[in-house]
Parts: sequence; structure tokens; C-alpha cells
Amino acid sequence: MQIDQQVAEIQTIVDDVLKLARQKGATQAEASMSKVQGIAVSSRMKEVENVEFTNDGGLGISVYVGKHKGSASTADLSKEALTLAVEKAIDIAKYTSEDPCTGLADAELMATEFPDLDLYHPQPLDPEKAIQIAIETETAAMDYDKRITNTDGASYNANLGMRVYGNTHGINAGYPSSRYSLSCMVIGADNDDMQRDYAYTVSRKASDLLTPQAVGEEAAHNTVSRLGARKISTAKVPVIMHRDLASSLFGHYVSAISGGNLYRRSSFLLDKLGHQVFPEWLTIEEKPHLKGALASSNFDNEGVATHDMTIVDAGKLATYLYTTYSARKLNTKSNGHAGGIHNWTVANTGQSDEELLKTMGTGLLVTELMGQGVNVVTGDYSRGAAGFWVENGVIQYPVHEVTIAGNLKDMFAGIQAIGAVQDKRGSVSTGSILLNEMSIAGS
Repeated sequence: MQIDQQVAEIQTIVDDVLKLARQKGATQAEASMSKVQGIAVSSRMKEVENVEFTNDGGLGISVYVGKHKGSASTADLSKEALTLAVEKAIDIAKYTSEDPCTGLADAELMATEFPDLDLYHPQPLDPEKAIQIAIETETAAMDYDKRITNTDGASYNANLGMRVYGNTHGINAGYPSSRYSLSCMVIGADNDDMQRDYAYTVSRKASDLLTPQAVGEEAAHNTVSRLGARKISTAKVPVIMHRDLASSLFGHYVSAISGGNLYRRSSFLLDKLGHQVFPEWLTIEEKPHLKGALASSNFDNEGVATHDMTIVDAGKLATYLYTTYSARKLNTKSNGHAGGIHNWTVANTGQSDEELLKTMGTGLLVTELMGQGVNVVTGDYSRGAAGFWVENGVIQYPVHEVTIAGNLKDMFAGIQAIGAVQDKRGSVSTGSILLNEMSIAGS
């Protein structure tokens, strides 16, 4: 069956469920349905460890009876099961408290245009080929250096899916998508020292993944470079967050400007709209309609149309991120962020990673973060870290068992530079980040 026909069939199911909800007494209703087919293969020590096939699907419905909400879901798509799900949702709504902020997003915010975003690039889910890719990746890592003595394995994943969303405002839209990834983690040993590290690649197109050789060798190189790691003394020094994990810093920014935390008054950026948060040269643009990107979508999880937005303008907090519920709590309107952000691009200052090291001079290059010590209410930041000690712009030796600490307010304001080479493997594209100073707790 052609993919467009499959999407159309799901749209018919969603339409039937919405009509049924109205017939059963719902004043408003919304339904979403997804189907995913996939394969996941893992190898360890160049032997197949696991082969999994996925064929999942399900429908979720939320009904609103006045200002009362009820939700139900089902993986059984028979007429009887769908009818039961609708009835259960309406029964639940009878017992929930009235909430003046509940209900569908405003009708005028619904998406009405659905251009092809080039998100679907199917290829056969071939287990033999997937096994070959995983073992080739691991072999490349194991052959890279004799100090690579063990492995946590390689994994190849391929997922082909589709998603449809509809509600009683009239939107009923869907699209197919694909996602492929390849990863490898290996263990290196040198005398009594053991270290591990990894590498991965992800894309909508299987042909755009890095080769098994490249992923395996990168994992091995990263691991070997950490051998001989030392502890360092406690100090306050500049820090570079390597681009592989730099997006996590902006992930904390996402949390701080999300409507849910704002209406609960649990964000250090509460009431800071228009205030200077980052240096003046830093901007962040959101572009939901980038062709083939990992976080592209014409509409959010509530059917609200997505559109290009300036998130940070000349270092100033230009917008908060609202869902329908959080927007109503704050007396404003949703801006299409139910379900997350869409392709943020962070400005850079043009340096290569080598030039960033020279700009920093002496300090810590962080390549791994551990723990969850971030308080979005106060901005306090404290996480375990590993990486490399840098002097005069040159890496001297690997470092482990340290804690880096600061406050996100100071960290954001203290961004001195962002590298030109971006990591685009997620919803935030950014280069390595040079922070002017953080506290390092070492030996």
C-alpha cells in the first residue's frame, strides 16, 4: 500500500472517532494516531547481540465536555475498540474538575497549509544489512588501536512512521517520516586505566549517515584520547562545552522559557521578556519548515501552525514558548510549542574548534557531562564532567572526576564565543561554546 494511502486511511479513522465523540456528547475533541515500523540491531564483540522488529501503532483521544477533559487511548483499531475508547474518555471527563484553561487551541491558530518537508526516505528494513552495518562499525573501532580492548557494542536503528492529528475545528492532517541512526561505544585500556566513549550519526536519510568506518573510528579515537586521564585542582577557569554536548546548555534555556514553568513561577527567567540574557551578538532562530531536518513540522501536537520565529534577538529574550494550556494560564496565545521546539539555529562567532582553544588560552574543554544537577528555578548548575586540560590554546592531557558549577544566568551572559562547526543531530544546531568562567571542583 502506498504511504499516502496509509495516511489517508488513518485520517479516516481519526475523522470517524471525532464524529463519534461529538455524537456521544463531547463539545470538543482531538485525536492523534501514529504508526511505526522499525528495526533495531545491536552487536557486541563483532557478534549479533539483538535484532528487534517494531510494528507499533495506537490512537489517543481527548474529549472536552464543557471545561471538563477526559482522555483514553487504544492500540486496537477495531470499530468496537475505538467506540469504547471514546466512551471511556467521556466517562472520565464527567469526573474531572472543571478547568477554565482546558480545551482545544483557538481555531484561528490551526495549520491550514501542509507543504512537503522532505521527512520521508524509506528503504527496506533489511536485518542482514543492518547486522552487517553494526558489525562493520564495531570492527572499525576494534581495529583502530590495540588499546581498544572491549566494547559496549554498536547499534543500527531504522524507523519508518506516520502521524496524523485531527480535531473538531476541522484540521485532519498527517505526514510520514523516517529516521536512521548508527552508534558505537568501546572501551580502552592502558595498564590500569580504563575509559569508554562513543560516536553516533543520525539522519532522515540512511544514505546521509556517516559510514560504519567513520563512526567506529571516531568512537575508538574518542576513547583512546581519554586514556591517562587525571584529576585537576579546584579552580575558576574558562570552559569550552564541546559541540557534541553544547546543545544541552540551550536545552536548559528551553526549560526556563517554557510556558509550563512560567505559569508555575518556577523559572529563573520569569518576567524577563525583552531582557538581555546572552551577549548582543547571539541570536537564535527557529525554522520549523527546514527540508529534511530532524525537528521539522508544519504543526505542533495541538494542530497549531508552526512558523519561523526569533527566539533570542541580539541577546535578548524575544519570546516564551507556549502550549495552549500554558498560554491561557498566562493570558496569551499558543505559539506552536506543544511537543517541543523546531530546529533552533544558534549564531556563531566564526572560529574553528582549534581557534576556540586559542581564544580560551588556559582552561577546561568539556567533552562529557554527567548527572542532573541543574535547577531551572534558581539557575544553579552543577554537573560531573570529563574532558581535556588546555594551556596556551593546546590540549595537554585528559581530565576526569571533576564537577563544573555556575549559574545559568552568568553562564549565558558569559558566552564569549561559539564555534562555526555545528552539531546538527538534534533540534538545536550549535557549535562548541566558550564560557568566560566556571568553578571547577577537582582534587
